[in-house]
Amino acid sequence: MDFKKKNKNLLFDLDEIKYSSNGIIERSNKSIIACRNLLNTYRKSVVIDGFKSTEEEIEFFKKIKQTPFTQLIYYSEIRSFEIQFPKVGSNQQRKYVKKKLGKLNRFFLYNMDFVQYIESKQTHLDKQFFTRDYFDNVPITSSKFYFQDPDFCTPYDLLLGKLKASKRFINYLQNRLLDAKKSRYKNELELNNLTELEWTSSKTALTELVYALYHSRVINNGKSDIKEIASTFESVFHFKLGDYYKTFADIKSRKISRTKFLDNLSASLLSHIENSEE
Repeated sequence: MDFKKKNKNLLFDLDEIKYSSNGIIERSNKSIIACRNLLNTYRKSVVIDGFKSTEEEIEFFKKIKQTPFTQLIYYSEIRSFEIQFPKVGSNQQRKYVKKKLGKLNRFFLYNMDFVQYIESKQTHLDKQFFTRDYFDNVPITSSKFYFQDPDFCTPYDLLLGKLKASKRFINYLQNRLLDAKKSRYKNELELNNLTELEWTSSKTALTELVYALYHSRVINNGKSDIKEIASTFESVFHFKLGDYYKTFADIKSRKISRTKFLDNLSASLLSHIENSEE
């Protein structure tokens, strides 16, 4: 089997999928299927024909198989990430991306010896790492089993695929983080271009309103935090709340009416409703 030609055709097909798909999730789904199909083809060939030499086996698992395998892991990670990615809230989106990046950093730290082996282009352990003779001797360190089979896997070919895919995925996440920052900046510009609205009551009054909205979970289904809501009000009303945590602590220590501003809001609205009905 001409493995190199098939890998080249796969990369061409993945490019075609890129420009013919509607969105990243559809692209990921189609790419995953294409990679799995090729890996199944490779597996049949390996099981039936085997290898002529140890060097040929190492070449296959260290290089040839890595083309569809790395793509499979990469698009699997993207698909999982995008399905779970917060749909609203730039702060929540950035937190989610940073959490993923932190997890990847821990992965590279945990496997630093193998990373060093690969990046320094060492080969003295290739027989143990990339032949099936040692499959049961070295535990798989990845928590995900994308395409594991004792007839088609070696102790470290999965880890190598994960390593290569993770490097690409880091770039994807960094671009996603940049997109989230741009989205937040765009939202701030849009807020600044709104009709000038100025908060003319006190910091305490606005703090009451912010905390009331937060604890009633009426914004973003309760997924927005206090800081995000407070920052939005500051931008809309061109008003600095200052240390609103301390202000709220003062509100809680009141002896009379802890919700003075909200009570006044309710009274004013009820008064208007009653007057309008006369």
